[in-house]
Amino acid sequence: MRLPRLAGTLAAKSAAFITVMCCSLAALLGVLVHVSVTDQTVAQARDQALSRLADATTAYAAGDALVPGSAIDPPGLPPGLRRLAVAGQRGTTVARDDGRPTMWAAGPADHGRALAVAVDYSQQARTIAGLDRSILWSSALAIGVTLLVGAFAVTRVTRRLHGTARVARRISAGDLDARVHDPRTKDPTRPQDEVAAVAAALDGMAASLQGKLLSERRFTADVAHELRTPLTGLHAAAELLPEGRPTELVRDRVAALRTLTEDLLEISRLDTGRERLETDAEALGALAERVVRASGTETEVKVVRDAWVETDRRRLERVLGNLVANAHRHGRAPVVLTVEGREVTVRDHGGGFPGYLVAHGPQRFRTEGGSKGHGLGLTIAVGQAEVLGARLTFGNAVDGGAVAVLTLP
Repeated sequence: MRLPRLAGTLAAKSAAFITVMCCSLAALLGVLVHVSVTDQTVAQARDQALSRLADATTAYAAGDALVPGSAIDPPGLPPGLRRLAVAGQRGTTVARDDGRPTMWAAGPADHGRALAVAVDYSQQARTIAGLDRSILWSSALAIGVTLLVGAFAVTRVTRRLHGTARVARRISAGDLDARVHDPRTKDPTRPQDEVAAVAAALDGMAASLQGKLLSERRFTADVAHELRTPLTGLHAAAELLPEGRPTELVRDRVAALRTLTEDLLEISRLDTGRERLETDAEALGALAERVVRASGTETEVKVVRDAWVETDRRRLERVLGNLVANAHRHGRAPVVLTVEGREVTVRDHGGGFPGYLVAHGPQRFRTEGGSKGHGLGLTIAVGQAEVLGARLTFGNAVDGGAVAVLTLP
């Protein structure tokens, strides 16, 4: 089985936590085992040494020969144990004699001397050292296995979280069809953990949001279609009115309402995503000049570097026309349209774009700062740019003014 690659802060923190806990537990268990076995081993060696000391004391008191390993004031007897024996008490200690671990037991003898017994403690010392090595190796192995298992388990969770985050980013970018589809949410017999709950909530939110947006788009399209027929009759009726100031006002409002309706219809067509391109080779410089002439505005055209592009002329003219009209409507002169290769920039010298527009793009029926309009012009420009495969970005110049940059493919 191929273990997933660790990624993310959660996995690193979990691995560090597991490592610390494993090391702490291994150290605690190792100390407990070491102390327990050492105490048991030392107690056995002490009992053996004291038993031999009792035999040596009995033999010494009877005037018999001392048992092997016992002597009066042997040269290797630790000084502290000798002082204890001279003071009339018996005791034991572990010390090295001729380089070997030895269990000493000593008791009082006559004339201020000490009777001592030495028991070889090498085997017990080797046993304890071997136990310590076994504890270290087994602890390292247990920590390694626990880390692998913990990393596998944590990475499975983090991988699911990363998948949920990717879907959330796709939804925020406009892909409302994106779903997590966590298998746990589809099988009620499986345990539902917190990650599955988050995935289910995100899928439900996306479905609800998609339904609301589809309803909004359907409503916009229906309203635009329903208004189109009466507006046509209203426009014809306005043309039959006698000339005068009231007639001009009526015709102006009818024209504005027709423009709004046509914009709504265009947005509804863009929302469906079924627009098709009719491409042809176009020179950007000449096309930009045509757009400015058609707008009837005082817009300066700068062609730094001209370029030929394969694009849909009508849609590109629509995008540039909306950008120029927006610059004159909401900004201040001078308005400059610059062509530099496949990049077209429209800049004014007004107050700049609102913060929400720079951060999130234009939003239909939203304007700020007392601006007139419905926010449809830039929305249409963004939609047509997407159909062209171009990128339209909005920003503000350092010295003031709104800057819209269209980058063609």
